[in-house]
Amino acid sequence: MAGGKLSARQKMINLMYLVFIAMLALNMSKEVLSAFGSINEKLGRSNNSFESKNNLALADLKKKSSENEEFAKAASTAQIAADISKTFYDFLESEKEAIYKGNDIEDRDDYETMDQTQFLDERYYKSGKISKEGQRFLDEMDKYRNGMLPLLEGNQALVDQVKEDFSTGSITIGEGTGKVTKDYINYHFVGFPMVSSVTKMTQIQNDIKVVENELLSKLLSGNLKQLAKLDNYETVMTTSKGAYYTGSTFDGVLSLGRVDASTKPSRVELKLDGRAIPNDKISFDGGKLVLGVNTGGVGDHDITGTLVYLQDGKEVPVEVNQTFTTINKPNSATIAADKMNVVYRGVQNPMTITFAGVDDSNVTASGKGLNRVKGSSYMMSPSTGKEVTINVNAKLPDGGAVSDNATFRIKDIPRPVGTMRNDDSGSLKMTREAVGAAPVGAALPDFDFELNLRVDSFKFKAPGSATVLVQGTKLNDAARNALKKVKRGDVVQIFDIKAKIQGNSSYNLRKISPVLIELTN
Repeated sequence: MAGGKLSARQKMINLMYLVFIAMLALNMSKEVLSAFGSINEKLGRSNNSFESKNNLALADLKKKSSENEEFAKAASTAQIAADISKTFYDFLESEKEAIYKGNDIEDRDDYETMDQTQFLDERYYKSGKISKEGQRFLDEMDKYRNGMLPLLEGNQALVDQVKEDFSTGSITIGEGTGKVTKDYINYHFVGFPMVSSVTKMTQIQNDIKVVENELLSKLLSGNLKQLAKLDNYETVMTTSKGAYYTGSTFDGVLSLGRVDASTKPSRVELKLDGRAIPNDKISFDGGKLVLGVNTGGVGDHDITGTLVYLQDGKEVPVEVNQTFTTINKPNSATIAADKMNVVYRGVQNPMTITFAGVDDSNVTASGKGLNRVKGSSYMMSPSTGKEVTINVNAKLPDGGAVSDNATFRIKDIPRPVGTMRNDDSGSLKMTREAVGAAPVGAALPDFDFELNLRVDSFKFKAPGSATVLVQGTKLNDAARNALKKVKRGDVVQIFDIKAKIQGNSSYNLRKISPVLIELTN
């Protein structure tokens, strides 16, 4: 399909664009534009997820950089890669912004209006040649690729991936007399509707995030962890007591302790709360002494005595004076369903609200749409607005009072996607009989809540036939008659799907993405 060796992933992307062109050539419905918009949304969510993971990994490397020279080198490499990636990512974001503004797009979710091609054609291509802006696009990609490759030495698979996914070379399509060679800009952007160009740029941003993530994973794994380990030693923390109260000062002391078998004491003389610890309650793991005593009742317990070591043929006693605290065994867990400080309109958002060390009966919480179920369990049902603040007050055992609050963003339920045979990909291949019998559905594949969506109606469009309005979830007689006229390989559409949330029919869902079906017989 293209000159040179392309990755399977790049072939899939190229195929997607060719299918899109074919659909336009057949004067397909603008619902196809919505399908590309849905892909762009999914890629955007993936980019946000990768950014969070990459930031955490980079922070971890920086934290470890002080441990040894190898980690310091890895942290430096990771930071350079992050800077190079951000520069190209931000450039692509600015280009997408220019496309929206250049086409006077106000509603960036209305993909069916994004069929313009002129703006980007003229921005990137003029008088049959690549324009200044088009050349800058290629230069930025070249700069990213050439900057990343030296950082990936030793990881040939990732080197090959970057060379393929970020190549700006010309592309050859067709065979024989129909063989044509196009430059990168002409092949990927000239003549395409703006929604496909925006999606293409979001895909490149996703490639950037994936490469950065794989590099960070490589730097954090393998020999680096082994280099950070000191053989036969581990950290030991000594404290004056086993538990601390809020507001007090933690006086823990960290040191290195040798744990290999050569440091095993020759004699152990230990007591728990003044009573000798039996020998059968003492075991050894290398040079570490392991106690198997009962924790006893609630309160502080003292371990005292000596560990006797042999040094130059003489016994050397080491004093032991440690304390641990026993508390009542918890009988319930505190699970906060804060979903990253976001609550959703149209659903019951379960929340757990507690104050550490305070009984639930002495805790009160208030907020618009918040209702207590039982104990520390609450339900949040936001309605209007963009944010909701939850205020919590608690009465302490000593009679004092404390309070706190948290603000949550209110978001609408994401845009559902149409399904058939429970497939939410938006593009399927099915037999004529399966299309006539399979129910049409709607789903929220990337939503954290399990919602039961009930389809009430949809529209069916077959090539050469009028659009049919269908009530219910399966094709009616008129739609099946239109289906009979469709040829093998033709694409029929299920669109304008109307659905409601079962149990909350008053909530108006966002416009549901269509389903495109290619007939296989």
